[in-house]
Amino acid sequence: MEQKQTINFGAGPAKLPQSVLLQAQKELINYSGIGISVLEMSHRSSDFNKILNTTENLLRELLNIPANYKVLFLQGGGSAQFSAVPFNLIGLKEDKCADYIVTGIWSSKAAKEAEKYGKINIVHPKQDSYTKIPDPSSWTLNPTASYVYYCCNETVHGVEYNFVPDTKGVVLVSDMSSNFLSRPVDVSKYGLIFAGAQKNVGCAGVTVVIVREDLLGHSLKECPIVLDYKVQAETNSLYNTPPCFSIYIMGLVLEWIKNNGATAAMEALNKQKSSLIYDIINASNGFYVCPVDMACQSRMNVPFRVGKKDGDEALEKKFLDGASKRGMISLKGHRSCGGIRASLYNAVTVDDARALAIYMKEFLKEHQ
Repeated sequence: MEQKQTINFGAGPAKLPQSVLLQAQKELINYSGIGISVLEMSHRSSDFNKILNTTENLLRELLNIPANYKVLFLQGGGSAQFSAVPFNLIGLKEDKCADYIVTGIWSSKAAKEAEKYGKINIVHPKQDSYTKIPDPSSWTLNPTASYVYYCCNETVHGVEYNFVPDTKGVVLVSDMSSNFLSRPVDVSKYGLIFAGAQKNVGCAGVTVVIVREDLLGHSLKECPIVLDYKVQAETNSLYNTPPCFSIYIMGLVLEWIKNNGATAAMEALNKQKSSLIYDIINASNGFYVCPVDMACQSRMNVPFRVGKKDGDEALEKKFLDGASKRGMISLKGHRSCGGIRASLYNAVTVDDARALAIYMKEFLKEHQ
């Protein structure tokens, strides 16, 4: 019996490239002829050290990371970094202040966590809903802030920056968990970038931190040692046992990105995929509605309602049921928003996005 093809539009853990899964399957029991699995391998072994160094070197190459930045492979997901960032950076200046731009659930959670460790300034007027990026002219940045924090792509609400905030010289920090390596990035504009792997660059379990060297060594005395960037940098992410298998999978995904045209090619494909979906939404005469302002609609996560502006729940359930019958999974919107959300990360193909677009057209024709 032929296996039904499943198209995974999950927001994370998300789809991995088929070639990566096949290679991991092939090497699962016997990695590189050494007779054991990566799952069994000592993190202190020369074999794992090669995996770690290869993964870091691929990342440095793909993002052209300057030599004065450290690359760390940490645990705890992006959420651990909501604590780690203020623990390490809020003490950069005497006032222990930080500026936060809040454009969705994840930046909101980060700001709330940071309030435990210093004075947090939300730089813009409060928003009624997360559907846009407040105009930079409305921001009130604090020149004595230790850093300015923002989330480059809000996975839940589908709000994505297409510009780098001007912080007037203050250290810039970005959570890039859901658009990391989906497009080129000038790392030198940032003091720190972090990203959970389970969306664009691997499986759950490892979080990448890219941090400028001069920002190390300023952690608060209360900082847990496993969250101290200086300690992790000095030990090459090996202070404790790292998420070995997740780092291995990330290395395979980075190699796949490199072999498929690197970040510039990913960006072109991601534009193509998201345009397929947004074009149908925009041409549907209000049957499909994306609540996000057009200027900041995400290429990674496309949220929309079906039937009317605030969604027709019965129609949306019918849409999800029909999608499921066609082998399309994980299209249900986040529990805080409802509706539909299609996540179009790097491993999602143009054909996958086209299949969803065709279904959306058919559903529109049937129910409009």
